[in-house]
Amino acid sequence: MSGADLDDELKQDGAVAAEADAESPAPESESLDEENRLKPEFVRNVMDALDEEDSDRVYELVEPLHPADIADLFELVDENERLLLARSIRDLMGVEVIAELNDWVRELLIEALPADVVAEIAEQLDTDDAVAMIEDLDREDQQAVLAELDPEDRAAIEAALSYPEESAGRLMSREFVAVPETMTVGDLIDFLREHRELPTEFWEVFIVDAMHRPVGTCALSWILRCPRNIPLYDVMSRDQTLIPVDMDQEEVALRFQKYALISAAVTDSAGRLIGQITVDDIVHIIQEEASEDILRLSGAGDGDINEPILITVRARLTWLCVNLATAILASSVVGLFQGAITRFALLAVLMPIVSGMGGNAGTQTLAVVVRAIATNQLTDSNTVRMILRELRIAMTNGAALGMLIGGGTTLLFSNPLLGAVIGAAMVINNLVAGLAGILVPVTLDRFRIDPAVSSAVFVTTATDTMGFFSFLGLAVLTGLA
Repeated sequence: MSGADLDDELKQDGAVAAEADAESPAPESESLDEENRLKPEFVRNVMDALDEEDSDRVYELVEPLHPADIADLFELVDENERLLLARSIRDLMGVEVIAELNDWVRELLIEALPADVVAEIAEQLDTDDAVAMIEDLDREDQQAVLAELDPEDRAAIEAALSYPEESAGRLMSREFVAVPETMTVGDLIDFLREHRELPTEFWEVFIVDAMHRPVGTCALSWILRCPRNIPLYDVMSRDQTLIPVDMDQEEVALRFQKYALISAAVTDSAGRLIGQITVDDIVHIIQEEASEDILRLSGAGDGDINEPILITVRARLTWLCVNLATAILASSVVGLFQGAITRFALLAVLMPIVSGMGGNAGTQTLAVVVRAIATNQLTDSNTVRMILRELRIAMTNGAALGMLIGGGTTLLFSNPLLGAVIGAAMVINNLVAGLAGILVPVTLDRFRIDPAVSSAVFVTTATDTMGFFSFLGLAVLTGLA
């Protein structure tokens, strides 16, 4: 790691020990607009103060902001000014800000700090936030930070890092409250009051048996309303959703959504309680997974504007090269009919309409199907029904578009046969689009390939190729060309 100068100043000012006051957001008229975003003029004022190296002015401007707004500010200033901003705001650069930072921005700042300072930050974060911060570091830097941690914190983070990426083990927090089922309500209340080391925020208490396996939960509101002498075993809720530690985070999010959970226990292979996942973590996961699927459909990579340019170029260029190959395939189909196009030039004018509309129809179907797969709406039980549904939609849309384009072509060029050919080709290509839009992602999903990544290329290839082939082929068969 580098940036000893940043380290010294942050460490001296207690940047990792102090937390910004979350209850004192900046006045909306000064820094935030009506949509709760930082105003451009406010960001410019901060950047001007940074350019002038006026740290006191920067601190004065940033101090009233909520930690989440400070994290947004780091994304809005120029990349080469982020380290200077961190030095300027000193103790405002607390753990709440670190936890809210964009992944790429946080990685830049963390890499500029030595291991002991990163370790101090990690010790103040919840386990899941500390893991998210450390997992992005290089292997060598990870080991250096872990070596600086307290043994207990190090063991917890190393255990989390041992689980697969994007699994419940990486997402869970080890800060939770669990008590034996033999307690009474009064015993639990006394326990919560006497033990200061318990988490500062939690919504329910997990009830465990002698093997530390969760057998139920008690909401805090229910605990406060029950008589003290009632055993927890009699009042706990036995209806609970347990999350296996190796479950993918997308499946975890789906369970939270399906069962309207606020928190859920995470269990190991033996069924023992080892952590919990709360809904605030799930909100981030849902946003990440939704954005990821949308961007993968377009081959745009992570799509984060803070991502390094070279990584973005590599991700996009890969799929652009694949699209280039499919475009050559579609153009080869056109080449088969170059004689017909030479004899009847109007075919060259109209054929992009057929392929373009088919591509749009295929993209619509593909977006619906990928979402249905991601949210578990599309399963083995209803795949056939979904295929028939999309075919009916494709037939209806194709017939409507075919009549529109066919009628318009007939009137414009006074050629009923040309209108009939392009209308029929529109119907055929819409059917191909509907079929490809559902069969491609379903087939990829069956082979454990992410349909959001690869489907678009295959669908557009099918619609372009069949669009050209159906239109030009019908023109030849009918004697139009």
